[in-house]
Amino acid sequence: MPKSESKQRYRITNWAEYNRSLIERGSVTIWIDDEAAKKWLAPKEKGVNGRPKTYSDDAILIALTLRVVFKLPLRALEGFLKSLITLMHVALPVPSYSQISRRAGSLGKRLKKLSRRRPTDVVFDSTGLKIYGEGEWKVRTHGVSKRRTWRKLHLAIDPSSGEILVAELTDNSKGDAQMAEGMIDKVHGNVQRVYGDGAYDSHDLRKKIAAKKAEPKIPPPRNAVPGDPIDEATRKRNEAISAIKGLGDDDDARALWKKLEGYHTRSLVETTMFRFKTIFGGNLRSRTWENQQIEAHVKCLVLNRMSKLGMPIGYWEEALEATG
Repeated sequence: MPKSESKQRYRITNWAEYNRSLIERGSVTIWIDDEAAKKWLAPKEKGVNGRPKTYSDDAILIALTLRVVFKLPLRALEGFLKSLITLMHVALPVPSYSQISRRAGSLGKRLKKLSRRRPTDVVFDSTGLKIYGEGEWKVRTHGVSKRRTWRKLHLAIDPSSGEILVAELTDNSKGDAQMAEGMIDKVHGNVQRVYGDGAYDSHDLRKKIAAKKAEPKIPPPRNAVPGDPIDEATRKRNEAISAIKGLGDDDDARALWKKLEGYHTRSLVETTMFRFKTIFGGNLRSRTWENQQIEAHVKCLVLNRMSKLGMPIGYWEEALEATG
């Protein structure tokens, strides 16, 4: 007799709208109105030494956005821009690939905000992005070379919308909790809950969360012991340790504590990370540190724009499947 096995399936309730948004992400319908055309060239700056800029920051940002969306090398990007301008019958000059590369690093001073949302919940997480990439076959055959390097992309995300609120790119030695301490100050709004995995269990970060009068949804490590309740941050951590011990102090107890605390909201950040790497890949094309930072930032801007086009709304349901 075949046995039945229960599995969960995700059902999307707004498939028609979400399907249209996925199609729109590949649209190359671009138009330039009079206002945008006026901002294409850089304004004249008085009292600035050196050769004046030809193109505005907006023009360079448009070029970089097209580059990350269509995964273009810099030289191909220049050709792509020229063809678009020609097809639109607009009398605008096009920056060369070398101009785009040189100007990209300076945009970091201008691009500060990724979002204007004022969330009540914030989820922190990080992921690695490869530079000087090596293929899997080469690593398996010859080992990892000294040039194999990674950057860490630290994100603060609004779980209700999937929108990236703050992004910071660092080398791979920076700790997650250390970066979150500075990033949480850049999140605007009445933050009520802050989510993070065990890597964010630091006293300094918990103090920052307590100062904002928010609840930390951060699991303490296994075998953690309560500390002297010298402040609100330590008291909250002690409460979490005691609650887990009261539930049995094992893996099942930790899983139940996470469910009771609503900790699994944090899993929504994994969806954002998956979307980021699926759309843009897991590496950075830029070579210089400044350009790598702006590349990561532009990718986050584009991902936020794609999210605004439409996101899936659905629910999990139990489904019975027959097994051998």
